[in-house]
Amino acid sequence: MKIEKIFFQPSDWVPNNQQRPVLVYRSALPNGASPADFEGIFAANEWSGIWKNGVFDYQHYHSGAHEVLGIGCGSATLLIGGPGGQPIKVSMGDCLILPAGTGHRNLGCSSDFEVVGAYPKGQYADIQTAAATRDMLAKIASLPVPDTDPIHGSSGGLLESWR
Repeated sequence: MKIEKIFFQPSDWVPNNQQRPVLVYRSALPNGASPADFEGIFAANEWSGIWKNGVFDYQHYHSGAHEVLGIGCGSATLLIGGPGGQPIKVSMGDCLILPAGTGHRNLGCSSDFEVVGAYPKGQYADIQTAAATRDMLAKIASLPVPDTDPIHGSSGGLLESWR
């Protein structure tokens, strides 16, 4: 599987993450798995707080957790990296891993667009829509690399890219 790695500098009020790149996995699921399996795969790899929905249509980031977004259905263009970031087209089966601080918003999507999201064990997402404080920037920088990759488990992907 090809992994796209994208670093983002701060963009307007969005801090992004200066230590870790955004990871984009195209057609991320193992052979034989369907997009409906994202939930079970994330749980098996110890990512928690699992939810299903879309992506907010306003720019936001999380200071308390890294986040995985598995595209379970449909397609969308997501603006990653804050107001001056990069539009990324995603479709069913793709997966994005956003390090804490990374801005993201939905620019437009198909009517059936659905995302399965989750966070590393012990991390909890907050929704930030304003500039980060000094304490928030310290929190973003101090979050550890997760113990597992949400798709590959104890090897590959995130573990190789973020360590």
